Amino acid sequence: VQLQASGGGLVQAGGSLRLSCAASGRRYTGYSMGWFRQAPGKEREFVAAISWSGGDTYYADSVKGRFSISRDNAKNTMYLQMNSLKSEDTAVYYCASTFGGTIVAGTSEQYYDYWGQGTLVTVSS
Repeated sequence: VQLQASGGGLVQAGGSLRLSCAASGRRYTGYSMGWFRQAPGKEREFVAAISWSGGDTYYADSVKGRFSISRDNAKNTMYLQMNSLKSEDTAVYYCASTFGGTIVAGTSEQYYDYWGQGTLVTVSS
């Protein structure tokens, strides 16, 4: 299983970006996904998670109301729409998925089995 994150870049504070995460190599359907991020000098932290159907989502308090997670299972792709970006959102963003399961996975990295390589988001103030 491979996850390919893309869409990062440089944006001014208050701007928007949309990240994508394409999954390939999966033999079975039914898995939840999530986004994490790691800022310079900090540990990786949870950002958002989504169930297999997309009907259940969960967000870190720091991004609630500004970020929106979604997925298109026909395209095996997950998205993270990021609005009203702040300088503190600057980080490498990683996508992750579970091996199986249809409910929203937890906020801990231990619940996720596969990880993408990360895409850098830089927000200038």
